[in-house]
Amino acid sequence: MRPLRILRTILLVLAVLLAGPGITALSRASDNNDWRRASREAMGLAPDPAVARQAMIRVYGARTRGWRGAFGVHTWVSVKPENAATWTTYEIVGWRSRWGGDGLAVSQGAPDRRWFGAEPELYAHLEGPGTQEAIARAVAAAQAYPYRNEYGLWPGPNSNTFTAMVARAVPELRLDLPPTAIGKDYLGGMTLAAPALSGTGVQFSLFGLLGLVVAAEEGVELNVAGLTFGIDPLGMGVKLPGIGRIGPTQDPARNF
Repeated sequence: MRPLRILRTILLVLAVLLAGPGITALSRASDNNDWRRASREAMGLAPDPAVARQAMIRVYGARTRGWRGAFGVHTWVSVKPENAATWTTYEIVGWRSRWGGDGLAVSQGAPDRRWFGAEPELYAHLEGPGTQEAIARAVAAAQAYPYRNEYGLWPGPNSNTFTAMVARAVPELRLDLPPTAIGKDYLGGMTLAAPALSGTGVQFSLFGLLGLVVAAEEGVELNVAGLTFGIDPLGMGVKLPGIGRIGPTQDPARNF
């Protein structure tokens, strides 16, 4: 009987882990358009640099394409220095680094474009005193990202690992990436502990496969096999794999 109990336990754990992605996959069943024809239009979420002259940082994310979108999002970091004529976006693009190339993509223009059809969400926004200096730190962290020539869809390093590492250089963002940002908990190498992504607590992670986050901004998050379960008491939210965050809409703006 013991082997049967172990098998039932394993199946139950798998069912819990995959329930959220399964539900999300069903809701995205019609997402089968050719990626080459998918929209990359701007959504009008970001301030126009011609009008908003102040320094700003924004972090966006959007569902990835195909079956991967049932599990996760792709994230990126956009900056606009004071009086700059345009936004500059930094992100890791998987196909560029899978064969040893430089995965860091730097582009200019609207930072809130659709990610091959998927509408972006704003996760963090910083402006006000000190933002110009914060931009310098963010750009330096992006350029120093240690996995520019590596890419691992799961558990990392990937585009979300990149965004997390840049955000740690700018704790003023108080960034709380959603549980669908698979790879955000990958600390790399033999690093087992680090400040929480938001800078408001601590994180423990075993190669991005098993970990724990306890922080004021994130709440409590448990990472199992790269999938995140969590509860955010202050924000009255619950975090589930595939589904994301459930709870009141939070204001991502942070003004200093």
